[in-house]
Amino acid sequence: KAYRASGTFRNGRTVQEYTLDVVAADEDEARHYVLSYFGSRHRTPRRFVIINSLEEIKPSDSMNLESSPTSENS
Repeated sequence: KAYRASGTFRNGRTVQEYTLDVVAADEDEARHYVLSYFGSRHRTPRRFVIINSLEEIKPSDSMNLESSPTSENS
């Protein structure tokens, strides 16, 4: 399944908006991936990553899908 997450995250002293498309088995896995993504790429603690919306989308609607490591094993 493909999901689109959008919200904000704190990057230093600024708050930035984001939209991220991910491939995950379910909504919980997608949420975990988004939090892990920003922690890994931007060193942002999970409490500073706000997910305002997380919706399932068609994979063809996405321009750039990020794949969750666990979804590849399913």
